[in-house]
Amino acid sequence: MSNDHLILTPNLDAPDDFYEALLDAHQGLSIEESQAFNARLVLVLANHIGALPVLREALEAARA
Repeated sequence: MSNDHLILTPNLDAPDDFYEALLDAHQGLSIEESQAFNARLVLVLANHIGALPVLREALEAARA
C-alpha cells in the first residue's frame, strides 16, 4: 500500500456497516478489554497502512 497522504474525505464503502461491526466487536468486553481491543485494532490498521508519514498525519488529525 503506497499512498503518500492520509485520506480525510469519506472513503468507506459502507460506513454504517463498519460502525455496526465495530460496536458488535466491543459487545461483552469490559472497559479494559475494550481499550486493549482498540489498541490492537490501531496496530493492525497501522501495519496495513505501513507508511510512517501517513501514520503521523493520522495521529495529528486524531488530536485535532
